[in-house]
This record gives sequence, C-alpha cells and structure tokens, in this order.
Amino acid sequence: MGFKCGFVGLPNVGKSTLFNYLTKLNIPADNYPFCTIKSNVGIVPVLDNRLNKIAQVVCSNKIIPATIELVDIAGLVKGAYKGEGLGNQFLDHIRDTNVIMHIVRCFENRYVTHIYGSVDPVRDVQIINLELILSDIEVCKNRMCKLEINKLSHNKQVNKELLILKKCVYHLEKSKSLRSLNLTEEEIFVINYLRLITLKPVVYIFNISIDQSRNLYKREIFDIIKNEHNAKTVNVCLDLMQSSKNDVSAYDHLSLKYKQLFNKMLKNVIWAGFNALNLITFFTAGKKEVHAWTTTNNLFIFQSVKCIHTDLSKGFIRAQVISYDDFIKYKGEKRSKELGKIRIEGKRYVICDGDIIHVLYNV
Repeated sequence: MGFKCGFVGLPNVGKSTLFNYLTKLNIPADNYPFCTIKSNVGIVPVLDNRLNKIAQVVCSNKIIPATIELVDIAGLVKGAYKGEGLGNQFLDHIRDTNVIMHIVRCFENRYVTHIYGSVDPVRDVQIINLELILSDIEVCKNRMCKLEINKLSHNKQVNKELLILKKCVYHLEKSKSLRSLNLTEEEIFVINYLRLITLKPVVYIFNISIDQSRNLYKREIFDIIKNEHNAKTVNVCLDLMQSSKNDVSAYDHLSLKYKQLFNKMLKNVIWAGFNALNLITFFTAGKKEVHAWTTTNNLFIFQSVKCIHTDLSKGFIRAQVISYDDFIKYKGEKRSKELGKIRIEGKRYVICDGDIIHVLYNV
C-alpha cells in the first residue's frame, strides 16, 4: 500500500526545501511566492532497520523498503478557496493526498521574505486552516444543492448523505476541522468520495532555527493543534542549508554533528506521516529479496496482502506467520519451526506490525 503526503503552507515557509532534501530532486526553491507552480512528486523510502537484520538471517542481498509519495504543493494564501494565488488548482492537489504535512515557519530571518511581512506562526496556521475549512464548506454546500433536487424522491441514501453534510457544514462554519467532529466510520464512508481536506490526518512541521533565540514558538500554536484529532508535530531546522540556495549537495559540507541532526529530523518527518495514517509494516523474506510492505492497522491478513498482489487477496487460503522478534531470536524459519513459533493463520487473522509472512493461495 503506497500513501501520499502533501506539503502545504504559506509561500516561502520551507516546503520545497524540505521536499528537496527528502527526495534529492533539487527542484527550484527561490525566495519569492509561487515558485512551485505545479505539484512536484517524489518517492521516498521508509527506512526500517529490521530489513537489514532479516536480510542477514536469510542471506539476501536485495532489500526493498516500503515507500511514501511526497507531493510539494505550491503555497496557499488568503482567498485560496476562491482561486486566489492559483488556489483552486492547489487545493485539488491536496484533495488527492492521504495526509497533510502542514509546514509552519517559526523563526525570524530578515533575508528570507514573508508574504505578509512578518513571521507569526499562530496567524499563519490559522490562515491555512481557514482556507482548507472554507474549501470544504464550498464542496459540501455544492453537493447539498445537487442532493436537494433528489430529496423529494424519498431516497433513503440521499437523505442520509444530506444529514451528514449538514452536520459537517454546521461544524465547519464554527471554524473547526472535520477531524475534530468525530464522525462514525459509516458516516465517513458515505462522504469519503468528496475527498474533504479537513477530514484528512495532519502533521504540523515546525521549521525552526538552529539558533533558539530566533524561534517564535508561542503557546497558542499548541492550543490550536491540541484541538485537532490526533494531529502529529515534528521539528525541522532547514536554515542549516540556508546559505547554500537549497542545493542538496550542501549536505556534504555539514559537520558530522549536524548531519546526524538533519538525518534524524528528515527521518522523523517520514515516520510522522507514516504514523498519522495509522500504518504498520509487515515483511516477506527469502534469498531472492526481503521486502517491506505497508498496510492499515487492524486489517485482516487477506485484505493486507492485496498490496503485494490482488491474486493473493482473492485466492487467499492460509498464511504462515512468524513475528519479527522470534525470526531474529531463533535465526530464521528452521529453528523457529522446531520451537513452534511459526503459526498457520486463516483469512480472519489481523496482521501485526513486524509479521513475516508466506501466503498460500489459489486462483
């Protein structure tokens, strides 16, 4: 299962710079608004130390990590939901993502311009969140107008969707995201095709300075975020690369201390997106290759293996399962089997993070 993270925020807050370092694509990141006109897409591996350890046990030289897709979406501004700053086009790109990575500039630097003339993280978060909320209100109301035409037909599904949308609009008009509405799974299923932005999980990425005296953290920003349902936060210091015009080769000139710090920050960004989507990793392993796969937590195994191949899901019979810990502890399948650590599971087994599986299927 692949998943897509969309970088959003005001212009010049560090979206393209972060994207460059995560993907090594080095797209333009100039110091003026709307440098990113098209959404740029890159594939990034989810680094997992377990892969190397499994490969050592099975003597495999080929390792295939799980991946995420990153989308660098141009900066939003006030009025984006009405089309300001090419807003409608950019909002559509956000709707196509699975998780929102909201980048917020939290430091002063007179050499880096700000579209509103000053750095205020609280104001900037509120501007973006309001634009996303207004966009969702517009989508909901447009859909409600179409449903009202069919209301007289006494179609139960139409009336059900109308009630859910009215509930959503009422909540959104109080300047609250749909993440905080606590819709039921059934209600989400009914309106999921609308790709409402504020229903998506969110990660707030605070772009801070390595010089703590320049950071503008405010208590209020955390008061805003705590009202978001399961919102994640992570810090990055992109000003480490400021003097290099965002050239990814500048990384080579960092001291070992700062390389380790920067690598940790980038890894935290990737895992924050991974965790925001409530994903887990399972593995297939053999001499030919060791492969990491991602799936949503709490799915049955026959549903999860669809990401490997649809035939495995359709023709699933049973699976041989061993936990990662047992596989490493007993140095592979042979000893694990002798000690009864390998289980045979049916299609209703809920796959767990770290499971190493072999599927028997027939189509």
